[in-house]
Amino acid sequence: MISNFQEQNILHIVSNKKTIMNLKSINPYTGEIINTYKEFSKKEINQKIEQTHEAWLGWKLTDFTERALLMRKLAALLKEKKESLAKLMTAEMGKPYLAGIAEVEKCAWVCEYYAENAEKFLKDQEIKTDASKSFVAFEPIGVVLAIMPWNFPFWQVFRFLAPALMAGNAGVLKHASNVCGCALAIEELVKEAGFPEHLFQSLLVNGKNVNPIIEHPLIKAVTLTGSTAAGKMVAQKAGQELKKCVLELGGSDPYIILEDADLEAAAETCVNSRLINNGQSCIAAKRFIVVKSIAKEFTQLFKQKMAAKLIGNPMDKKTQIGPQAREDLRDELHQQVRKSIKKGAKCILGGEIPKGTGFFYPATILIKVKKGMPAYDDELFGPVAAIITVKDEVEAIKVANDSVFGLGSAVFTKDLNKGENIAKKQLQAGSAFVNELVKSDPRLPFGGINQSGFGRELSAFGIHEFVNIKTVYIK
Repeated sequence: MISNFQEQNILHIVSNKKTIMNLKSINPYTGEIINTYKEFSKKEINQKIEQTHEAWLGWKLTDFTERALLMRKLAALLKEKKESLAKLMTAEMGKPYLAGIAEVEKCAWVCEYYAENAEKFLKDQEIKTDASKSFVAFEPIGVVLAIMPWNFPFWQVFRFLAPALMAGNAGVLKHASNVCGCALAIEELVKEAGFPEHLFQSLLVNGKNVNPIIEHPLIKAVTLTGSTAAGKMVAQKAGQELKKCVLELGGSDPYIILEDADLEAAAETCVNSRLINNGQSCIAAKRFIVVKSIAKEFTQLFKQKMAAKLIGNPMDKKTQIGPQAREDLRDELHQQVRKSIKKGAKCILGGEIPKGTGFFYPATILIKVKKGMPAYDDELFGPVAAIITVKDEVEAIKVANDSVFGLGSAVFTKDLNKGENIAKKQLQAGSAFVNELVKSDPRLPFGGINQSGFGRELSAFGIHEFVNIKTVYIK
């Protein structure tokens, strides 16, 4: 039973910290406290940042061959330990076990990708000028602070960690308070792979205590994945300190279903996207914009497939929907549903908090969703789908873009030329997919526009975010 999950081989590394114990990991399936952690003092934080900076002074001089060797060892460790790491995620934030396995495997992939490609991405670029030689070099900048959320507690760290270390930088991680075990497990993995001691360290601190870390003179840049509100606060502080930041924030991703779409395939893909990670994903489909002529048929298919998903113990391999990560988040989601219904939306599936233990919320469908409702305007971070019916393609695109967000988007149509045109030229988002759910891939840039943030992660674009793009001119 997951309620007895106390794998000390994973969590033992947190037992020797020395400050007031005030951070907790709570199993969202049982409500039980898994572990408690001692928040670092200001002195300890400063000491760790200084240690990381000292490690960086040597690391920045290493060549790509040495960096790649260690990064491949890190990938191998992830694969070797994927079962225990997946169980840790399941215990701390309720991720279905098989999804945790897939997440760890993806982390290994991003490590291998940058081990293979970082040198090519950061190769000097010669530019012809009136100099005898002029070129652009890409130099590491130092210690980067990563502020990361709980929903993908390994992947969202590794998509920063792999390019940052391969570029010759160092990193400190302020992870979400409910996944401290994951944070320390990542630190231990980096150390075990053979990277220099202190090159990457986790800082156990409450989110309210982040500003002094950003202010520290040895912190050279900040990357954050989280809510729009958190992003604004971090951007403000980073701006005051004149430190670059990359922000990957919330989203209310629209999926357009046109008249000529393969409705069976579209419904299956849309349901899978909405329920990724128990619905707790910034790029999960949130708003389903359906042309009126096929709205009834699509809604029936969608409801049938949503209702068939199994909710339960996230350690059970048959489970497709686990609990929400925290009780307060589950309750906030329910309030958004109730407010939408009060404003005129109709609930045709789910919509009620189930009795019993665990922070569960059922697969839920709202129809008759209109502007002014939370289901239309806000990000619903859980297994709740908003179906919006429109008269035609033109209105569908207008509604899709009628959002303060701009992270991901998708369109479903059998006309691939039309789909490509809509994706490329008409959908206002950082990513636009045709006949597929939005997903991140190490080979492609990832990020948003508008209230979904700025900057890019992954691919060559991601590794260039935290380097000094230096002009070298020789006469």
